[in-house]
Amino acid sequence: MVSVEAGSAEPVAATVQQIAAAAATGKLPEPGPGQYVYVKSTVSYLELSHDVDRNESKTWVQPLHTREVWKSPDGRKGWLDEPGQQPDGGITLDKDGPLAKPKNGQDIPGEAPNFSYDWLKAQKADPDALLKAAREAAGGGAGDRDQEAFEEIGSMLHEQIVPPGVAAALYQAAARIPGVVVVQHSQDAAGRDGIALARVDERHGSRTEWVFDRSSYAYLGSRGVQVREQDGIKAGTVVERTAVLERAVVAGQKERPGDRRAA
Repeated sequence: MVSVEAGSAEPVAATVQQIAAAAATGKLPEPGPGQYVYVKSTVSYLELSHDVDRNESKTWVQPLHTREVWKSPDGRKGWLDEPGQQPDGGITLDKDGPLAKPKNGQDIPGEAPNFSYDWLKAQKADPDALLKAAREAAGGGAGDRDQEAFEEIGSMLHEQIVPPGVAAALYQAAARIPGVVVVQHSQDAAGRDGIALARVDERHGSRTEWVFDRSSYAYLGSRGVQVREQDGIKAGTVVERTAVLERAVVAGQKERPGDRRAA
């Protein structure tokens, strides 16, 4: 449980300017043909189960665990290893793979735009165009389209390598979504304190927070906090935590940085 700090829209513009400037000057590896984007995180998500016979539902928060993702630059091939949440050894994320649907529903290669590295590299650093793409990817359901667009942008940034100019434009795009605020104190899954860009999902009473180092403005991870009691989940419950531990380019699927074949 954490105290629910109020967010403010007033510092959004200045904070995003700092975050975008840091992203624009970032030096990241660039994957080539046959290589893979590798991201290692520590994560925890909210789980829900429903007993049909008893008509009872149960929710709980997973213990923190390691999650490793490999993605080809074109987004057509990939692998997910998430011990305790996926079968031993992991599962394929190949676009045509029969089991390409991880339990947590994160980042499944699919119909274009799939926000692959190649797709992101081909985009202009245009916040309006990127926001439009995020809204289109969110679909036309009955949910909160602004929240869905915010979460789509978050998915592009978390488990991917994003070219610096496009990364900066994505943060600027997020700032144009109504309801986005700054939370002065947040914490990622590794316990690192930072400042957050955040938005409340009014459907579920939870707030998604992207956590940034308060000095360098580098992206650290994310946190989901219940801001009001709903569906038996008390306010202050941390319903999601992530922290990026490593982001690299490797020579092949299931290779890790430091392996002999790693890029």
